[in-house]
Amino acid sequence: MGAHGRDDMAAWVAGAVPGTRARVAAVRRRVPEPAPDEVLVRVVVCGVCRTDLHLTDRDLAPKAPERVAGHEIVGRVVERGADATRFAIGDRVGIAWLRRTCGVCDRCRRGQENLCRRSEYTGWDADGGFAEYAVAPEAYAYRLPEAISDEQAAPLLCSGIIGYRALRRADLPAGGRLGIYGFGASAHLTAQLALAQGAEVHVLTRDVAARELALRLGAASVGPADGLPPVPLDAAILFAPVGSLVPVALAGLDQGGTLAIAGIHLTDVPPLDYQRHLFRERTLTSVTANTRADGEELLTLAARVGLEASVTGYPFAEVDVALEDLAAGRVVGAAVIRS
Repeated sequence: MGAHGRDDMAAWVAGAVPGTRARVAAVRRRVPEPAPDEVLVRVVVCGVCRTDLHLTDRDLAPKAPERVAGHEIVGRVVERGADATRFAIGDRVGIAWLRRTCGVCDRCRRGQENLCRRSEYTGWDADGGFAEYAVAPEAYAYRLPEAISDEQAAPLLCSGIIGYRALRRADLPAGGRLGIYGFGASAHLTAQLALAQGAEVHVLTRDVAARELALRLGAASVGPADGLPPVPLDAAILFAPVGSLVPVALAGLDQGGTLAIAGIHLTDVPPLDYQRHLFRERTLTSVTANTRADGEELLTLAARVGLEASVTGYPFAEVDVALEDLAAGRVVGAAVIRS
């Protein structure tokens, strides 16, 4: 760093007017200093997740003014805290949404660290990857499989992990029929995971380009998000943050089926009819963040099955454009920022 202290860096901060390009503003910030258990990472690629949009649009309450969002970070370690020994300088690492947990509460001890009441999140509780540098606790960073490129790895670090957890929460039986409502970054990765496991996948989304992508990936059918699938479903995942689709998706389930809601934010859910939506042992469940074990399993599985994200890349100077395109539905698959 500089002779008179740490150098500064370019970053994008949230805190402007929702619904406009002023969702984020370009600023200069001091390069962060890693705490004893942290690593400083030079950001190479950062994915743009719908959660970032929820943060910049204030669907999620801000934890601090002018926060740097971005939590699908791929970069190189350039500095280590005094106690950080897990990675070497120059190692390629991934930084994901889950930033830190307490490690001692009942949920952490049970292997449910995603439910830790003192959990912290990248780009929400601490600055994230819409910047040239980011810090993270080394225990929560990931080694990335060499077979996966930087641009392919970034969407896996939230969209992929959350989709993987949602698929597990949906309790899809072997060879079962899976419905996917909404078909963005997380959904198109999850569809590939399900297909690799032998599932029959039915995609329901309003976006025509997304339907075309679903068919190319191997979906058995596509249709509108508010319609019924052509067959009763054993399981379904709701990725679209639209509460009015909950009864629609439940109505498409076969008896004993499960609907998992994958988003951190959902608009209001209308009243449910018990006989139509829940009786005959249908299950409605949610997905909250992820554990580090979820991330490790997903990265290993992604390398093994050749999981491939459909990526739209943007230069670092166009973080605002990427968020606007995501909000307007102009991104098919995943968006990433390149440094």
